[in-house]
Formats: sequence, C-alpha cells, structure tokens
Amino acid sequence: MVVERVWRARRVVSQPKLLTLISFFLQTLCFRGKCLLSCLYGRVEVHGFTLEEGQQSYPLFSPSSHCPLTVTALGDSPNPSKTKKAGRLEAKAIVRKYLSTETRRRLLSEVDSDSCVILLEPLDTPLTRFLNSFPDLKEVFGLSSVEELDGCPVILVCGAKNVGKSTFNRHLINTLLNHTASVEYLECDLGQTEFTPSGCLSLSTVREPLLGPPFTHQWAPEHMIFYGQSSCETDLDRYLESLKSLWRLYNRETPIVINTMGWVKGFGFQLLVDIIRLFSISHVVQLSSGDKVMCPQLTPEFLRSSHGWQTHPPVQSALGEDNSGTHPAQRSYTLFRIHSEFEGAGRPGEMRHQRSNEQRDLALLGYFSQLQSPEPGPVRPLHCFTPYQVPHSAVAVGVTHCEVAPTHVLYTANASLVGLCCLNEKVSGRGSPVLLSQTPVCPCVGFGVLRGVDMARGLYFLVTPVAPSILRQVNCLLLGAVTLPNTLLTGQTGILGDPPYVTMDYSFELTGAGKLHVFKGLVRPGQMKNAK
Repeated sequence: MVVERVWRARRVVSQPKLLTLISFFLQTLCFRGKCLLSCLYGRVEVHGFTLEEGQQSYPLFSPSSHCPLTVTALGDSPNPSKTKKAGRLEAKAIVRKYLSTETRRRLLSEVDSDSCVILLEPLDTPLTRFLNSFPDLKEVFGLSSVEELDGCPVILVCGAKNVGKSTFNRHLINTLLNHTASVEYLECDLGQTEFTPSGCLSLSTVREPLLGPPFTHQWAPEHMIFYGQSSCETDLDRYLESLKSLWRLYNRETPIVINTMGWVKGFGFQLLVDIIRLFSISHVVQLSSGDKVMCPQLTPEFLRSSHGWQTHPPVQSALGEDNSGTHPAQRSYTLFRIHSEFEGAGRPGEMRHQRSNEQRDLALLGYFSQLQSPEPGPVRPLHCFTPYQVPHSAVAVGVTHCEVAPTHVLYTANASLVGLCCLNEKVSGRGSPVLLSQTPVCPCVGFGVLRGVDMARGLYFLVTPVAPSILRQVNCLLLGAVTLPNTLLTGQTGILGDPPYVTMDYSFELTGAGKLHVFKGLVRPGQMKNAK
C-alpha cells in the first residue's frame, strides 16, 4: 500500500510527501491531513470501502474537525496473477522514484526483509470505537455477493442527534459500493446534508466511495429541491411533499440509503413514521447511544398503531403505486437496533465545541470552492468573479421561510444565497421583477450569490459555479434562511475602503434589529389531547 501526497494537519509541508506502508493483516494506519491512496499489492479498507491492487487511487480527507480516518490492511490480494515478489518490485519502483537516498536505502532493505514499515502506531480513535460498536454490515444486509442485492434494499437510517447517523451512512454506502456499481441516497435531513449545502432535500447517485467529511464531496445531485431552512418545523407538509416528489424519481434498480433528521420527538417522530410508511422501507437501522431513550423501538408492530403527520392507522400509504388510485398496505421491514456505548461518537473530533452552523458553513465553502481555479495559487475572494447578468423579467424571485412585503423582497435578496430553481411554467415579467406569492416545490440545480440588483437596467448580478448550459433552465431564484458564511464577506481582500455589505455601525437597540423569534404554530401532541 502506498500513501501519496500526505500533508500533516498540524504542520505545513511545502513539498508533497510519499509514504510507503507494507503491512500485515489487520495492521492499521491512522492519520490526519489529506492524501492520495494507492494499493500496489494486497487489499486495504478505509471507512468500509475495500481498495485492491489495480484499482484507481482515491483521495482521503482526514481533517481535525472530524474523527481521523483509519487505513486497515486486509491481507494478500485475491488476484493470483501477481505474486508477493511482483508487489514488492512495484513498491521498490515507487520508493526509488520519490524518496531521498537515505530514506530510500532504509525502506528498500525493509521491503527485502519482508518486515513492516510502521508509519504510525495503531490508535484507538473515536471513529474506530464508534464503528466497532456496530455489527459487520456485510452480515447484517447479506452482502456476500452482488447477486444477493436482488430486490434493491431500501435502508432507512434514523436516530437522535449526535448518535452517528452521518458516519454510519458513509460507512454503509462504502460497504455497498464493494458489491454494486452505485448506491442511491435520499437526503431527508435539512440541517446536516451530505452532498449539498444545508436547506436542501436531494436524491443522489453515489458511484465513488465517501472518504472524507461532507464538505469534501459537495457535488450536484441528480435531483434536488430547495427548502430554504435547516429545519422543517415551519412547513411540515411542504417538507413531505418535497420528499414525495423526489421518491417518485427513484428508479428502484439500485439499493438506496435514506438519511433522516435527528428530530425524533413530537412532530419529528410523526414525520419519521410517515417516511417509513410512504417509501416502502425494507430495512430500518435505528441508532442509539448512552442510557437515555430518545425514541421508541420502531418495530413494524409499533408502527402499525402509530400516528404520522399525514398517515394514520389503519396503515395506508399516501403514495399510490398504480393507476387505479388504490393505496398499497404498509410493506413489512426488518428492524436493526444498533446501540453504541461510545456516547457522542457522531460529534466532531478535536473541535467538539464546533457548532452545527459552522459545519454548514464548511459545506457552503466547499460548494463555492468550485469557483476557484484547479491550478495551485491564491484563493480568489468573492468579488473577483465576473457575475452573470440576469434580466428581471427572466426569473421569478421568492422567499421561502417568512413573509416579506413585496417592496422589500429585492432588498432582502441582495447579497444573499439563493437557490437556482426551475418552474414548470414560463416566467414573463414585462421588464419588471417577478415576485412569487407562494413557495413552489420545484427542482433546484444549484446555488448562487445574488451579488447586486440594478433597478435602472433591470438586471440581477449572479455569482455561481453552475455551468451556463444548466443556468439556461433556471427561471426562479428562491431565498431561504440559509445564509452565507461571514468569512465570504469579511475576508475579501483587495478592496479599497470598507468591504461591501459589511458594517460595524449597527445598533441592536432598534426595533427588529435583533434575532426574530417566530411562533411556528405547532401544537404538541400532549397539548392537543388536553385541548380535547
């Protein structure tokens, strides 16, 4: 196994380093930083994904904001065409090419002596303790061969906050990718999204292993809907209708993993019941940690008598599967209850004080990093990118999370993050801005920053990494409660005077200047009973 281009997280290295690890069965390497992993001989496992000789190299990201990744040797390659001698010859060739004379001589002698080059001592990390508390996923889902995936399992992962759903999902997807070419992923968690900035629901096809935290693999899903908030409390029906429209696009030809919110009490539990009923789940993985019971056991028997937000006993699905309009009965599923003794394993590693909104900022920064040049060089600030000019009459503008007076909508949208969406109907404003009175459930193709509004010329100025060919489909800009990271505005360099849209002359004593506390109009189930 060869680990290329390793940067230490705690030490800045000017030149890329190459490390060679010749390891025996189940020896491990735990590291911080980023690297490109190549397997020359044998097999290794990273976060559930098995890498064998002859496969492509994969980038690994192990930042200090998350638990460190661990590379584990699995033994000799099943490929009988290559001997150990051939594997050693390839390792020697790479050592001679990249390493210094002194290091080269030492490593080559160790390769010849069939000893192990230890880079780091095996570590007991939060990630390894967390994953070791779970059973072998291959045994759980019967994944010994591709043929056993027949029937395309629909796996829903649920649990309260900070029990490790995201880590488990990545490990599960990587394990599935060892047996199938692709895995579908339905994102139902608005706050801690995997492939997009927060505030979105999406259906993605995963073809590559997930070997880093979410901000390292921000890519465009096949289907996405912009909800505009990190929580769905203000509009539960729009949340469920958005998920239904995504579920109808699932082809049922590949396995699918469904990620759910950490909101498992009250109305959050009712939404979870709806999702299990609506989407023909075959396996429910219920995660828990510690001694505190946050959610009842979601057995099929319990679910048959539970009330959802939209579904109620006797159980019928709200999604018709045929043209007759009839509703199929609830599909039976298998429940796996997985309890981790390592409480808090799903939280960030060395930066435990890091809040969820900072993780969301990282995802947004990862998304807009697509604007940067792929070549090495300084990071360009936001104001350096040439914006697209969009006529007011070509797109409709709407606010998803609150009511805004029509005369104030453009002030609100200026210098804000917007979802680039596609309405079914044509937009025509006859030269004036088109404002939406209701929030639509429509496809979203990406995100942009509305850098400016020119009322005199009737233009919006939009900065986005979305390709022009896709932008031609966009006819709607939706503004939500998801905001730009402060560093995008305060960290702009090369500006004479004060940076735009940033001020220190602000008084929180003014009416409306502080945080707005909104009554969401939700009545708790206990309050409903008392009212009766």
